Amino acid sequence: MSEQLTLSAEARDRAGKGASRALRREGRVPAVIYGNNEEPQSIHVEEKLLNKLLGTGHFFNSVVFVEVGGKKVRTLPKDVAFHPVSDRPLHADFLRVSEHATVHVNVPVRFENEDASPGIKKGGVLNIVAHEVELIVDAAEIPDDVVVDLTGLDVGESIHINAVKLPNGAKAADETDFTVATIVAPSALKSAEGDNETPAEGA
Repeated sequence: MSEQLTLSAEARDRAGKGASRALRREGRVPAVIYGNNEEPQSIHVEEKLLNKLLGTGHFFNSVVFVEVGGKKVRTLPKDVAFHPVSDRPLHADFLRVSEHATVHVNVPVRFENEDASPGIKKGGVLNIVAHEVELIVDAAEIPDDVVVDLTGLDVGESIHINAVKLPNGAKAADETDFTVATIVAPSALKSAEGDNETPAEGA
């Protein structure tokens, strides 16, 4: 299960572009907490700390407790806007969630047992179609990843979401049986076969 993260914040009194720019100059990032039938709350967080949490790689599928004025608010990060040139975070959105709320989260896909795939042993290549899957899941049970077992897969075969064992209580948000990955013949073999069919130039 994804770990729970904590982010300390301060209430933001003034809104508007000027106030936001002033905060960013001080190394703070304007943010908002919304949802759960409560009024949106304007806050600001420390840029360094936000970057540290973003660097965990699972920020967007973790519950983040935002601490404002001594009170912890259970949230899910929904969006972070970045500067187009410097990549500095400019604004963050957090969605309030109750402990066992049903939430939609994008969870990364992890592949295992490549050495037990006949297709990969032959030199086939794992072509990943879905690097992450949107799950509908209990907020207290968000998984770190969705594990796909490649055992027995040969060249030309595909893995569909309905064949993947999802974590307990989770289901895919997309109801179609979409393709997660395929085992494809290596392009090197394909091009070699193509070269054999045509005479070499200058022959």
